[in-house]
Amino acid sequence: MTDILIAHLSALLGAPIKNVFPLSGGDISQAYCLQTDTERFFCKTNNAGNAATMFATEKTGLETIRATSTIKVPRVYGNGKIDATGFLLLEFIEAQRPNHQDFERLGDELAQLHKVSADYFGWENDNFIGSLPQSNTKNTAWSNFFVKERLWPQFIRAQENRLLTHSEVPSLNAMLHICALLLQDINPSLLHGDLWSGNYLISSNGTPYLIDPAVYFGDAKVDMAMTRLFGGFSPEFYRAYEAHIPTNKWEQGYDDLYQLYYLLVHLNLFGRSYYPTVKKIVERYF
Repeated sequence: MTDILIAHLSALLGAPIKNVFPLSGGDISQAYCLQTDTERFFCKTNNAGNAATMFATEKTGLETIRATSTIKVPRVYGNGKIDATGFLLLEFIEAQRPNHQDFERLGDELAQLHKVSADYFGWENDNFIGSLPQSNTKNTAWSNFFVKERLWPQFIRAQENRLLTHSEVPSLNAMLHICALLLQDINPSLLHGDLWSGNYLISSNGTPYLIDPAVYFGDAKVDMAMTRLFGGFSPEFYRAYEAHIPTNKWEQGYDDLYQLYYLLVHLNLFGRSYYPTVKKIVERYF
């Protein structure tokens, strides 16, 4: 982290930053703990050309979730760009390993977030999934939104990146037809949008926090499918959630259709290790 950026962040906080500690765990951006005489703060930086825009949409997502008063998110202290470096300055959350009660509370509060609704699917603005653009053009039909704004752009990107061949990409019409049959009677829910186990924290007093959102209004089962893709959520979490929003066995049978979006994102970000699973799901549905 440069001296110029540290000085700018100190001015934002109204207190000089005395120590900067790099943190591990970020796949997309660099992460730091900043220490003043009295407090600690969390800062993400990125030198990509779209980093400032990426962090601005993350700020919007965090503030959107905060405004629902359903589940905590870190407070945003500032964002912007200094020289070539985009940054996002946040509250530092002292995290602990979750216990059974923590998972129950996380499930309870996520269900309350999912009860926040709208009369459309999508969002006011586009945002990002990881470092990739995520289109949120509004649609009143969930199946159309999921195909046109989620699956199709990632399939096209994978083909352009030569990760999938033309013949391995389903036709747009085929996806629209199949998803219209499968994804019916869906109510819009406010989603975190990227809910893997690295995107929640349990604070030292047992409070759940969501981080790194990619918010939009969609099917609540998208978030739940993502929790099951890579694991890291306990049975207590699912029991607490389903006490508010029951999920039947038939619906869980289509988890992999929703997981396909995230697997395509991972294919495009991280390469062909995700290809076999993508191919298997495509062959199942399309």
